[in-house]
Amino acid sequence: MTIFAHINQNFLSDCTLLSNFVPIMGTSKTRDKLIDVARHLFAKNGMEDTTMNDIAVASSKGRRTLYTYFKSKEEVFYAVIEQEMSRMSERLKLVATKDLEPEDKLVQLVYTHLSLIKEAVMRNGNLRAEFFRNIWLVEKVRKDFDRTEVELLQQIIMQGIRQGKFDVANIRLSVDILHYCIKGLEVPYIYGRLGNSIQISRPMVKQVIHRAMAKIERPDEHN
Repeated sequence: MTIFAHINQNFLSDCTLLSNFVPIMGTSKTRDKLIDVARHLFAKNGMEDTTMNDIAVASSKGRRTLYTYFKSKEEVFYAVIEQEMSRMSERLKLVATKDLEPEDKLVQLVYTHLSLIKEAVMRNGNLRAEFFRNIWLVEKVRKDFDRTEVELLQQIIMQGIRQGKFDVANIRLSVDILHYCIKGLEVPYIYGRLGNSIQISRPMVKQVIHRAMAKIERPDEHN
């Protein structure tokens, strides 16, 4: 029996994803260009100091075209974050397809997630402040990314169970707890508070996953 097997299921009700989010609009080259231009402007000037007119001028598309795709600057910001999350989802999927032991795959997924979040935040200059100031706004846009990660975690855990490596009594609850643990590490990781280096923290993260998931062989199982 593992640690996750003893978790009270009532915890799940306190760990639900935000349901209010901006719907994904149809993609097009024009829309993609507007998003890319906006991302660069947000990174350079910050969201507050970037106007819809700035985006229209920098994209050479005009205000009418811009407002065809986005009703407000906030919608453009949602789209920028949404695009970043979409790219990160594809990277996580690559990790899930690697030929690794389930435990090692979970560890790599954790650090891929954290590295991608840090890379996106640090790369976007002044957009970093917006990420932390409007963390709930960001939460609204990352629903698809979160859903993808939850599905990948479930696949890996089920793989471990099939191979006899994991002993998990409640897969869904275990996935939710692991998912929220990863999210909770994002800000400390971005600020470099998760140990002095990955080399130091990675073995500890692997140990936690091992203690929580790994099947414990008992002497009588060999008889």
